[in-house]
Amino acid sequence: MVFNNLEVKNLSLNSETKEAESKDKDKDKDDGADGPMSAAEKSLLQKIIHKGLVESTKDLEIQRKDPSSPLYSVKSFELLHLKPELLKGVYAMGFNAPSKIQETALPTLLADPPQNMIAQSQSGTGKTAAFVLAMLSRVNVDKNYPQVLCLSPTYELAIQTGEVAAKMSQFCPEIKIKYAVRGEEVSRGSKISDHIIIGTPGKVLDWALKYRFFDLSKISVFVLDEADVMIATQGHQDQCIRIHKMLPKSSCQMMFFSATYEPEVMEFAEIIVSNPLIIRLMREEESLDNIKQYYVKCRSVEEKYVAITNIYSVISIGQAIIFCHTRRTAGWLAEKMTKDGHRVAILSGDLTVEQRIAVLDRFRAGLEKVLITTNVLARGIDVAQVTIVVNFDLPMDQNRKADCETYLHRIGRTGRFGKSGIAINLVDSEESALICQEIERHFNKKIHYLDAEDPDEIEKIGTS
Repeated sequence: MVFNNLEVKNLSLNSETKEAESKDKDKDKDDGADGPMSAAEKSLLQKIIHKGLVESTKDLEIQRKDPSSPLYSVKSFELLHLKPELLKGVYAMGFNAPSKIQETALPTLLADPPQNMIAQSQSGTGKTAAFVLAMLSRVNVDKNYPQVLCLSPTYELAIQTGEVAAKMSQFCPEIKIKYAVRGEEVSRGSKISDHIIIGTPGKVLDWALKYRFFDLSKISVFVLDEADVMIATQGHQDQCIRIHKMLPKSSCQMMFFSATYEPEVMEFAEIIVSNPLIIRLMREEESLDNIKQYYVKCRSVEEKYVAITNIYSVISIGQAIIFCHTRRTAGWLAEKMTKDGHRVAILSGDLTVEQRIAVLDRFRAGLEKVLITTNVLARGIDVAQVTIVVNFDLPMDQNRKADCETYLHRIGRTGRFGKSGIAINLVDSEESALICQEIERHFNKKIHYLDAEDPDEIEKIGTS
């Protein structure tokens, strides 16, 4: 059945599951010349990139335990009947209307009796603000003990969530928030009186079980954020399960959030959440319908550069992202384009997270029009002005075969938010030509030939 243009399906999760082992499931690929980023670093980078919510045209796939239950969405925060102070905090943060995941999730998260939820969506879609608003709404300020517990995989990610909570509750000074992260200490023998605890699994375990600073059996809302990163962080999954076992199952609302929806994540979810509503926000780049794909034949790396400059000089480009296989190539290309007067930024795996954030902030602000990068940026950045993606080097796996998943994420950086985009693939060898053909077959989408020496042909791709 279809309800409010959302697909509603039955879903029953197995009640008996094996405890998932803590393994590194991070399947992103970094360029071979650089040190790979951890899943936590990537998640933090993506979370900081998205300063505000992005309008999304993606469809939500809703899977519900009970299809007969009413499912509706809200188009304004007023319809949620929030406390006036919380509503004021929401608007003070610049949120004018709920995002797709918020408008669907919040009515259920805020309803009585409380409903458990599993939600999957990319960074920047508003899931943090959604569960933080639910956390704040559930607090009873007359009870001076922890009632809400939110787990994040790392110190940095916990701080990010805490900052959202602090801003959203800025007009609710009676709501007290405590960080359970490294550097935060509590006096031995004392009890925590704050209403909300946001922290990492190891610190929370110490505070709750070793030092008895607070009582897990009194927690009424439990949020597990960044579940896919939690799985990829050694030991965290088992620690989360230990914490979960101490929670009151019948009276504690469970919320489970993840950026991915892989089988390992759902196995973990089965352990943590019973009888959930499951919401999936489908990735926009899963569809390539609004991206025009082309390939350009080149005989050398120098001809690749000439092809880029020809294209750039003919068609009107908002901003462009150019993907290279190694940081050496990225550096060479950045130097040449800079000498030719182009405003270029470079992003590769040898930069610190802070340096990457600075580069991306400048790019988002339009201070540089071209971003040259390695696979570090194949996922996660949403910049509406990106109109063209260039694969200076086509993505390949360790066996030198087409890496179709990375290709999908690369060219998915353009054609965002319902707009059209252009993907240019530079082919300079028989091997890269075969990779291009393999990608074409995999997605069953035509990659058209482009003569980069013909200005008229180039002009057509910018207007067609």
